[in-house]
Amino acid sequence: MNVLVYRYGSICEPDLMETFEILGFHVDTIDAEITKKNLKPNDQLKLLQNALEQKDYAFVFTINFFPTLSAVLEIYKIPYLCWIVDSPVMELYSDMIQNSVNRIFLFDYALYEEFSPYNPSGIFYLPLATNIRRWKEAIHNATFHEQQKFACDVSFVGSLYTEKNPYSRFVGPDYLKGYFEGMIRAQERVYGAFFLEDLLTDELVSQFKKHLPGFYTFPEKTRANDRACVAQLYLATAVATYERIDLFSAIEDHYKLTLYTGSDTTPYNFKSKGRVKTLTEMPLVFVGSKINLNITAKPIRTGLPLRIWDILGCHGFMISNYQSEIPEFFTNEEDIVMYESIEHAIDLIGYYLDHDKKRKEIADAAYDKVCKFHTYELRVTQMLEMAFQL
Repeated sequence: MNVLVYRYGSICEPDLMETFEILGFHVDTIDAEITKKNLKPNDQLKLLQNALEQKDYAFVFTINFFPTLSAVLEIYKIPYLCWIVDSPVMELYSDMIQNSVNRIFLFDYALYEEFSPYNPSGIFYLPLATNIRRWKEAIHNATFHEQQKFACDVSFVGSLYTEKNPYSRFVGPDYLKGYFEGMIRAQERVYGAFFLEDLLTDELVSQFKKHLPGFYTFPEKTRANDRACVAQLYLATAVATYERIDLFSAIEDHYKLTLYTGSDTTPYNFKSKGRVKTLTEMPLVFVGSKINLNITAKPIRTGLPLRIWDILGCHGFMISNYQSEIPEFFTNEEDIVMYESIEHAIDLIGYYLDHDKKRKEIADAAYDKVCKFHTYELRVTQMLEMAFQL
């Protein structure tokens, strides 16, 4: 059977394409949006229609949700499968999520609870996974020199969100900014509960929109939810920025931290080694670090980000912030280690830097569990079973 994958450049796409092929599908792709990031909906429509006229497909697949594609596939009556791997994904507020051809899979249970009522038979919860085979090959093929290059005590791979923080454009009066800053700082200190949206009154949302130049505009035919937008797109992203800066500052007061980021670290005196190549260098960081840090971006309210699966899939040891869904998959201090405050994180880093054997035992247990239960082959099989009621 044929599968059409519409791509935009997500790091997950190669893994899903490979998995479909392993499961016996022939995979065709539409790649235009990888290089042309500003494609208009009409361009997407034409690309998809052209592909559909040339071949029959069992279904079309994307990472994240494309309303235009869903609208076209509703006309053609071809199933549309998509896997949401980020948060927030504002396209989920589109009326198109109600289309009957949709099979939308959400990695975060809070997202599932929010959106499943709009299409109960077409929206599902499906946590992320990892490609054990790809990571094992990358690590095996690395030279000794390449592996040693990435050996360190404590590492973090990812953004500081300083360049992805639209809240920085807020220009409201001091009293209003102080109120929002208080909300942000309060949320920063709480793990396992997301309360920003609950604190936003209609008046606060209105004032925020008034004082934020270029506030996100919901397209036509969407369920505009400005409260969710303020909480998730703006305030929660600011929380992620503050949390990472504060944690890194605290770590550097005690230990040597190695950052791999494209963010500008000069204002904070953090030493950065720049970006790493996702498919070849990142796994060497994960396996070569005594401690890998996962700091889940606050817009991910309950779910496990891809970073957790990939660190563990590379046989790395990880200390992560607490997320409410983690205990459903892993056991604290047996196959994962979780912190609940910056002070707690500092204590855990010190303890595990001094206990090599314990680190190895935990990393081994996590790796075994991921290999058995959380590969893409297993997850995509679950996806297809739910999508087609197999």
